[in-house]
Amino acid sequence: MWNPLLGAGLLINVLTKLHVIYHAEVGAHWRRWLRIVAILVLASAVAAGVPSIRRRILRSAGWALVLHDKPIESADAIVVATDADGAGTLEAADLVHSGVATRVAVFADLPNDVVDSEFIRRGILYEDAAARSTRELRSLGVETIEQIPRAVAGSEDEGRVLPGWCDQHEFRSIVVVTTSDHSRRLWRILHRSMRGHRTSVAIWPARYSTFDPDRWWETHDGIRIEVVEFEKLLLDVARHPIW
Repeated sequence: MWNPLLGAGLLINVLTKLHVIYHAEVGAHWRRWLRIVAILVLASAVAAGVPSIRRRILRSAGWALVLHDKPIESADAIVVATDADGAGTLEAADLVHSGVATRVAVFADLPNDVVDSEFIRRGILYEDAAARSTRELRSLGVETIEQIPRAVAGSEDEGRVLPGWCDQHEFRSIVVVTTSDHSRRLWRILHRSMRGHRTSVAIWPARYSTFDPDRWWETHDGIRIEVVEFEKLLLDVARHPIW
């Protein structure tokens, strides 16, 4: 159930981010915009105290993170986002079997010499996330799998790596599979980074994501995801209001 203290924490986090951006990162025009956002956040917090509309506000906050993209007919490749994990792997395999594409790409992992060396020293076969995703995709019947050679640490890195990789393969279109809570922000990042390139990008939220925009406030994990992703989305909008 929704906890008023957790709701207050979410409000404080959001307003803190707005305060930092307001004073350090944007000009006068966008400061006016941020003031409007702050007023809306405060108004929503007050309205959330009214039981009849609380659920509607919470659901709207959840769905603000989720992109509603158009149906996908075909693409040259399906890319599994670095944080999509098993949900992304399952969704990518389903897209292949539905005829969207035959090729699936996963991002290479960042090297971790300490961990790798220790597994080898102990005589244990070590499987990083990229290798695990590759094995799982093959088990799910996907035959054409490749690793995007440049390791990425997050969404911004994906936005820097994908344009060059798509140019190299001369792709006309790709589908990027990610978790539902991350889909809108990733779409914004890739929409900016792919500007000027011939490849069109569609974002596809994995149906197997654990985040439920209709009931996220009922679990601690749901609240954590909502707070973190809402802050990141808000920062992205403030820094890149026109994309």
